[in-house]
Amino acid sequence: MRLYGPIGAGVCAGMLLGVMLYRFAPHRGQPQGLYHQVPLGLGKFLFWVGIPLSIVGFMRRADLSGNLYLAPVVAWVAILLGLLCSRLWIGADRLPWPRPTQGSFSLASMLGNTGYIGYPVVLLLPQLGVSVFGWALFYDALGTLLGSYGLGAILAAEMGGQPRAAAPRPWLTRLRAVSQNPIILAFALGLWLQSIALPTWLDQGLYQLAWAIVVLSLVLMGLRIQQLSSWQHLHRATVAVVIKMLVLPLAVGLGLTLLGVDGPPRLVMTLQAGMPCAFSNLVLAEAYDLDRDLSVTCVGLSSAVLLLTLPLWLWAFAGE
Repeated sequence: MRLYGPIGAGVCAGMLLGVMLYRFAPHRGQPQGLYHQVPLGLGKFLFWVGIPLSIVGFMRRADLSGNLYLAPVVAWVAILLGLLCSRLWIGADRLPWPRPTQGSFSLASMLGNTGYIGYPVVLLLPQLGVSVFGWALFYDALGTLLGSYGLGAILAAEMGGQPRAAAPRPWLTRLRAVSQNPIILAFALGLWLQSIALPTWLDQGLYQLAWAIVVLSLVLMGLRIQQLSSWQHLHRATVAVVIKMLVLPLAVGLGLTLLGVDGPPRLVMTLQAGMPCAFSNLVLAEAYDLDRDLSVTCVGLSSAVLLLTLPLWLWAFAGE
């Protein structure tokens, strides 16, 4: 209940806000209406300001000792395993798969929402908390983020429905932009500030602000779920979600156990591997003309499934 209570309250608040904006805000059916602009503005605020500030705030209390380099290595293994599983499934299916659908299916199988959802889950779990936040951060910043706009953008460009000449931005440009991503910059700033003494009021204020950002992230998740309207391709979406939220975390958890990794680090990496399909998949689907309906369905379905899979991974991998 300590986990589901805050997460459920934040997500439900976002969904309720979405319903109220849809019913009462003017211009609800138009892009400039509050129903569309509020989540868009909140998402931009969290991306450019909120999440970076929360990273700096939590890093000051996180234990960054130990083999944290293992987290991005595990993230990349999970990403590549998801890609392999998706390609094997597509190859074994007798039905034809359009290339844009293949791209969306593979991205959904590979990439999880290890930031907006992964951070709150790790921070709110009584078995984990702020002390092991570094594992979640390294997994996300050096694994999922680079995978999304590096390998993910390359895959989307190859599978997209647009001609190569019409691609909105070359994948190499997107890869270079990763180095300027505010999460990466906040990651570097947090490392630098961790050993610097700040005034107590500033340090405490930054920490409280970081928790407020966690709540806003959950509200944004609720807003996005409330706006999901497409549930097409449910069969293919179910397969992608099974790969992403069952196969990958199970492989990560068992693999780490065989390597002798246990305790909170194993649980953090297992949970991060089992996060719902990333919202960045929707961005890539729009940018490269992939199968938008499949991407939307995967995000919605996986977000709902998370409440069922969390107890499974806690039961299996929370022990020593």
